[in-house]
Amino acid sequence: MSGNVVVITGASGGIGAAVARRLGAEGASVVLAARRREELERVAAESGSSTLVVPTDVTVRAQVEALRDAAIERFGRVDVWINNAGRGITRSVLDVTDEDLDEMMTINVRSALYGMQAIVPHFIERGEGHLINISSFLGRVPLAAPRSAYNAAKAALNALTANLRVDLADAHPGIHVSLVMPGVVLTEFAANARGGLIAGGPHPGPMKPQTAEEVAEIIAGVVAEPRADVYTNPASPDIARRYYEDVERFEAGSRARRAAEAPR
Repeated sequence: MSGNVVVITGASGGIGAAVARRLGAEGASVVLAARRREELERVAAESGSSTLVVPTDVTVRAQVEALRDAAIERFGRVDVWINNAGRGITRSVLDVTDEDLDEMMTINVRSALYGMQAIVPHFIERGEGHLINISSFLGRVPLAAPRSAYNAAKAALNALTANLRVDLADAHPGIHVSLVMPGVVLTEFAANARGGLIAGGPHPGPMKPQTAEEVAEIIAGVVAEPRADVYTNPASPDIARRYYEDVERFEAGSRARRAAEAPR
């Protein structure tokens, strides 16, 4: 990890900040991007001695390209780029508005696409590099119906990530593309969702919530040893397997479990 130059979007809090602190502690140079400078400066102070703060609106392509340029100007290269920025929603499918869908796709998909298109040519020029897209288990198994358009956006991100990996695999074997899918994580993400909190709170079922630091530990492992597709929660692989084996039975079981656990 020591000596790596790592760009992290969405780094002002939650998983992004935890990853910055984790990698910085191991000697990586971390470039922190988000819109809030004050919060980025606070995270930078906790992330080792080699940091760069670049206030960035990742929904603007020119600002993402400027982020790349600032990182290369300061450190000479980028080794790892982590697309972590994202936002949730609490809205049923039938209530999703045009504005809801546009924001979910812009923040969760388009911003990551800008990151991919900005940094991968740099990796190709160098012959190596590692792109990590932080998605969500909800993009693989839509357990939380009120997340609706967020689930859809993360599913789109999953597809783009897989397609890019296939595109690069033969011609550019030194470039790694990883998809990381956290489950339930104890951050302010839910409180900041468009539409507010889910009524009754999140329902993790058999998935024990993780801390941002636990997820950051797994992401650090992916940086050290690249993998294509990574669940952060130990329960996720079994849940995904059961979902795809029989979707109707899985959904019926989920409804029954929620009904049984509902307050009376």
